[in-house]
Amino acid sequence: MANFETVEITTDILICGGGMAACGAAVETAYWAKKNNLKVTLVDKASLDRSGAVAMGLSAINQYVDVNSGNNTIEDYVGYVRNDLMGITREDLVANIARHVDSSVHLFEKWGLPIWKDAEGKYVHEGRWQLMINGESYKIIVAEAAKNALGADNIYERVFITEPLIDDQGNCCGAVGFSVRENKFYVFKAKAVIAVMGGAVHVFKPRSTGEGLGRSWYPPFNSGASAYFTIKAGAEMTCQEVRFIPVRFKDAYGPVGAWFLLFKARATNGLGENYMETRRPELENWKPYGMVKPVPANLRNWLMMLDVMEGKGPIYMRTEEALQKISAEVTDEKARKKKLKELESEAWEDFLDMTISQALLWAASDVFPEEKPSEIAACEPYFIGSHSGASGAWVSGPEDLAPPEYFWGYANMTTVKGLFTAGDGSGASSHKFSSGSHAEGRIAGKAACSYAVDNTTIGNVDAATIEELKKRILMPLDLFEESKNASTDPDTNPHYIRPKQYMFRLQKIMDEYAGGVSTNFTTNEQLMNKGLDLLAILREDSEKLGAESLHELLRVWENVHRTWQAEAHIRTMLFRDETRWPGYYFRADKPKMKDDWKVFANCQWDRKTGEWNMIKRDIIPVY
Repeated sequence: MANFETVEITTDILICGGGMAACGAAVETAYWAKKNNLKVTLVDKASLDRSGAVAMGLSAINQYVDVNSGNNTIEDYVGYVRNDLMGITREDLVANIARHVDSSVHLFEKWGLPIWKDAEGKYVHEGRWQLMINGESYKIIVAEAAKNALGADNIYERVFITEPLIDDQGNCCGAVGFSVRENKFYVFKAKAVIAVMGGAVHVFKPRSTGEGLGRSWYPPFNSGASAYFTIKAGAEMTCQEVRFIPVRFKDAYGPVGAWFLLFKARATNGLGENYMETRRPELENWKPYGMVKPVPANLRNWLMMLDVMEGKGPIYMRTEEALQKISAEVTDEKARKKKLKELESEAWEDFLDMTISQALLWAASDVFPEEKPSEIAACEPYFIGSHSGASGAWVSGPEDLAPPEYFWGYANMTTVKGLFTAGDGSGASSHKFSSGSHAEGRIAGKAACSYAVDNTTIGNVDAATIEELKKRILMPLDLFEESKNASTDPDTNPHYIRPKQYMFRLQKIMDEYAGGVSTNFTTNEQLMNKGLDLLAILREDSEKLGAESLHELLRVWENVHRTWQAEAHIRTMLFRDETRWPGYYFRADKPKMKDDWKVFANCQWDRKTGEWNMIKRDIIPVY
C-alpha cells in the first residue's frame, strides 16, 4: 500500500465542504460552539476563498425575499418555488430558508459585498427576488468571515473527503479522505457531520467538448460528493430524477438572467419568432403549472427545444433589441449615447463578474451585443439542489413548520443520525441559490450544535475498518505503480483505467441512455434499463481505476462519486412513471404528467444488502 501517514482529528462538529453552505455553517456553528464549549472543524478539497459554485464570482444574488418591503411574503416565495418545480417541493424547507435568507444577505453587505443601490439608496432588483451585485470577490468576502469565525487551526484545505464513517449503531461519526498535496490519509471523528460538498457536473457528456470540456455552467470540480457521501451513509435521498438544464449563452455558458430580467431581452428562433408566444398553446398540456407566471424554467426550456427539434434554430438572445430599446427611452442624443455605453458596460460586467470565458468568446467572435444577437442553447444536465433542480438528501424540517412526517428531531438532519446537509446536498428545496445555501448552512450548523450537545459521545469505528478504507482509497496509486510498465503508453494498459477515460465512458452512457444532449434530453424505460446494465459493468471496472499522482487519485474518486449520482438518477427516473419536467428530461414512453405521481420519488441504498429501495413520499402542504 502507498506509504501514507494516517492523521486522526477528533472534533465535535465536522463541516465537509467549502462553498456557500459550508461558509454559512462555519459562521453559525462557531457562534453556538463557543457558547457550548464545542470544537468545530472544516475540511475542503479546495481553498476556501475560491471553493464552490460562487468560486469565479456572481453578478446577482438570486434569493432575497425582502419581506420588510411589504411587497413579498414567505408564502409568495413558497408558491413561486412550488410552481417552478411543477408542484414537487418541501414547503417547510423552502419557507425555513426564505425566512432567514435576508439576514444572510445583510451579513454579506456588512462584510463588504457591494450591492447595487439606486439614487434613493434602495437595492436594485434584477427581478422580484434578485438583487444586482458587484460580485467578482463575493466568495472571498464570505469565506473570510467563515475563516475568521473558525480560526485557521480548525480548517483543513486541499483534503478530499471520500467516505463517511458509520458506527455500529448506524450513526454518522466522521469521515475519511486524503490530502491532494502530501502523502497523508485523514481520519476525522465527530459527534455531528455536515456534508456540504456541492452538486454534480460531468455526469453527462457536456455540450462543449475538447478544450471547452471544463467550461460547464456549474463548476466542473463539483463532482457529486454530497450525494455520494449521503447515499453511502445510508441516507434516504429525494428528487434524484430532477436534474437541471439551464439555458445559457452557447459554448462559454454565460448567464442569461440579467438579460431576461434586467434588460428585458427576448429570445427568438432563427426565423425571428418568439417561441414563448408561438408555442404558448403547448403550455395547456402542462396545467396547472403551464398557466402560472413566471412560466416554470423547465417549460421555458421545453418550448425552446421544440423549436430546435423542428429545425428552427439557432436560438438567439436579442441583445441588440434590448439595449437599443432601453437607450431609446432617453430623448437627448448625447445622453442616449452615454446611456447605451453604460448598458454595454453592464452587459460585459455581467460576464466578467462570473463567467469570464463568455466575455473572451464574445471578444474573439467579434460580438457587439448592441449591434447583433448572440446564440443561446440548453446546457447538459446538472445535479444541483440549490438552483432550479431539486436533487439531494431527504432532511428533517424545522419543528415549528414541518408536519410530523417531515420532522425527526433536528432541522436539516438526514435520515442517518448525526449527518446533516444543506445547499446542493439537501433536496426538494429549490431556488435557494447562493444566499439561500448560506442561510441553510446556518440552519444546519445550529441544529448540528444542538445534536452535539444532546449526544455527547462519538460512535466507535474499529481500526480494522479504517485501515480497510485506507487501503481501498489508496489502491489506485498502487495499481498504477505495479502495472505501469506493462505497456509502452501509460494511457493504454491492460491492468488499469485512467480516470479521464472512465469519465468519458460514464458520460457516454448517461448521454445516450439517460437523456443527454445528443438525444434531445429524451429517454424511455428500455434505454434506462440498458443504461443501468452498462453502469453495472462500469462499476465493476471502477475497481481497476489507476492513479499516477495525488491529483489523479482525486480524479479517480470524483468519478466514483459521479457514478453513484448517475445510478441514483436513472433508478429514480425509472421509478417516476411519468414526464413531469419536460425541458429537463422527457420520457417518450410516458409523455404525460400524472396526478397520482404528484409525490416525492425517493430512494435509499441499503448499507447491509447493497440493494436500492424506491419510496413514495406524500407532498404535505404547509401554505
